[in-house]
Amino acid sequence: MKIKIRYFALFREIIGQGEEVLTVADATRIADIRALLVERYPRVQPTMERSVNALNHRYVTAETLLHEGDELAFIPPTGGGR
Repeated sequence: MKIKIRYFALFREIIGQGEEVLTVADATRIADIRALLVERYPRVQPTMERSVNALNHRYVTAETLLHEGDELAFIPPTGGGR
């Protein structure tokens, strides 16, 4: 099945693109994609550990199963304040 991943902030800088389409197996969880991206791009690990998952514009856990056509994003922590 195909899913779309959107990259923001540091993810976009490290990965070098704003989005991509991945072909993944049935029964793939968000945790599997997180592990895949850390394997491909080791520099994202610290940010990935502190990021939340958004699937189709809703926050979900890493154990959530993916389905054909899903849009996945990892929302990094925001900075700011004093």
